[in-house]
Amino acid sequence: MGAPNRTIEERRGRRAVPWGLLALWVIVIALAAPFAGKLGDVEKNRPVDYLPSSADSTQVAVIAEQLPGGESTDLVLVYRRDGGLTAADRADAAREVAEVAAAHPLTAAPRPVPSKDGTTLMYALSSTEPGTDEEARDALVKDVRETVTAEVGGPGALATDAGEVYGSLDGPLLYTTVAVVAILLVLIYRSPFLWLVPLIVAGVANFLSRAVTYALHQGFDISVSGQSTGVMTILVFGAGTDYALLLVARYREELRRTPRPYDAMVTAVRGCGPAVLASAGTVTVGMFCLLAADMNSMRGMGPTAAVGVLCALAAMMTLLPALLVVLGRRVFWPLVPAYGSEPKAPRRSLFVAMGGSAGRRPVAVLVAGAAALAALALGTFNLPGALKQQDSFTTTPESISAMETLAAAYPERGSQPITVIARTPVADKALRTARAADGVLTAERGRSGGGWTEISVIAGSAPQTAGETATIKDLRADLGAVAFVGGPSAEQLDLDETSARDRNVVVPLVLGAVLIVLMLLLRSLVAPLILVAAVVAVWGAALGIGGLVFEPLLGFEGTDPGLPLLSFVFLVALGVDYGIFLMHRMREECLDGTEPRIAALTALRTTGGVIASAGLVLAATFAVLVNMPMVQLAELGLVIAIGVLLDTFLVRTYLVTGASVLLNRKVWWPGPLARRPAAARPEPDRTPAGV
Repeated sequence: MGAPNRTIEERRGRRAVPWGLLALWVIVIALAAPFAGKLGDVEKNRPVDYLPSSADSTQVAVIAEQLPGGESTDLVLVYRRDGGLTAADRADAAREVAEVAAAHPLTAAPRPVPSKDGTTLMYALSSTEPGTDEEARDALVKDVRETVTAEVGGPGALATDAGEVYGSLDGPLLYTTVAVVAILLVLIYRSPFLWLVPLIVAGVANFLSRAVTYALHQGFDISVSGQSTGVMTILVFGAGTDYALLLVARYREELRRTPRPYDAMVTAVRGCGPAVLASAGTVTVGMFCLLAADMNSMRGMGPTAAVGVLCALAAMMTLLPALLVVLGRRVFWPLVPAYGSEPKAPRRSLFVAMGGSAGRRPVAVLVAGAAALAALALGTFNLPGALKQQDSFTTTPESISAMETLAAAYPERGSQPITVIARTPVADKALRTARAADGVLTAERGRSGGGWTEISVIAGSAPQTAGETATIKDLRADLGAVAFVGGPSAEQLDLDETSARDRNVVVPLVLGAVLIVLMLLLRSLVAPLILVAAVVAVWGAALGIGGLVFEPLLGFEGTDPGLPLLSFVFLVALGVDYGIFLMHRMREECLDGTEPRIAALTALRTTGGVIASAGLVLAATFAVLVNMPMVQLAELGLVIAIGVLLDTFLVRTYLVTGASVLLNRKVWWPGPLARRPAAARPEPDRTPAGV
């Protein structure tokens, strides 16, 4: 009786494991629920929030908060009539401005500034009433807009409009991503039920990632922005679905060989688990390299993105298997993989044809592919210049429209102040220096307190033009260490300079970290170098395609300063994923005694379908960002989507396979596979069922 009892107990234990995992996830979701919804409350989307603490403009913002009244909200009212403003128009404008001044404390009485052609009247308003409270700032901007008939622009209005756009991203971004992934899963699985399981699991992972990110912000004060949370959502659904595709494909294969779903799932997890873990580990390591960046937004993006990938990994490797085991074989209906059945004989696949061409003419394939990628990379020379604040929206909110009106009506002067914060003992000297600087139209002394004095400078050039940028640089050079120069345009200048510095630090760090992970996984130096070189080439080509379409086709007037670095990190980390799936299978074949040349073609044939499906899903999820109302997100989504497609259908199938065929055993140098002769054996068919 002992053996049968043990068998019964084993079966009960097997049934208990998936139900135990489901119960554990119910507890996890319950614990995460109070925090997931709070993530949007801690997002900060002001340009100064993205900058390092050492930047001049950051120092200006910090010190301004300590001056009497605290941080100021600066607005510009723009009255315009194409045929010229009448006396009645000016009287109405004065009355409306007086109403605003009566309702809200202003730092100074606003004065009208007419344009030379008489069509436009500008009032600059500044109030410390909201301080650093973003909700109070938004309420002030809303009240002013309801009070006046003018367009309301300026830094305060721009921050409010940007906050509204970022605040509106969560819903549309999530719904669109879910819809895109759902459609692709239905097409891939050809089942009315199966697609829903990984989609639900991805939703749970996204919910958990928001709670964990909020906890990290509270515990470690990591920077959270609308951009970072949006990218995290994309990563959870994109990378998570990739892991699900690999697991489900292997599980379907094992169900034909194993009578019980639990045993089939255990084998499937053991089979694809190492590749999935290595893939997620590589992405996580790449994301954490962003902690070396100076830019707050970049440093915050690192752990936020890593949390998304790790939550997706945890859900897809525990919750998804548990659900699939509980649901049993019927979840695959109508294509149920019965025990002992054989999969339908596949037709000659696209990847067999691709692998055949790479195997027959590896040199020609490598030369042609490298030439194509190099030609596409030349498009980077056509990338538009740095993205200005007024060009950062795909639509035109009121604050941007006001800035455009001011730029046309006042070409001889700036429409937003450059803020200089000087130590009070040398404030008079700083004021004289500012007035004497090249390109300065006016400079007026402002508030004083805490040993600091604020000086408001108006440049003789429109905001974020080459002339104003030169004025800011001259002010910083002339004032030296006695003062800090900030304001919206200075913040943008600091963003550009800090992004350039971060590229020089983070790019080699990411390359080194990913290379080390690959060497440990593949026990080789040559194979990791091939993969890293391939993803770097893909990044250059994808960015080059961006240069060809951003301005000519999409009308984007500038390139986000952080785009080269972010796209590099994501394409290297995510692109290496597919290389891991391919090379890991190739290494398995070689360990079984297959010649490296044959192993490369076999690995492509057996993993090509899964990699193609995963690449399409990941590219589609990032392509969702193209429809978002922020140019920064649209550019990032487009470049990564293009890069993933290039990586999936050109680099993995042709270049990496061709290089492996050409190098043969040397691809595993200096590991033991580079020296050990392979034992001849029949080549097994390991095509994942149902792919």
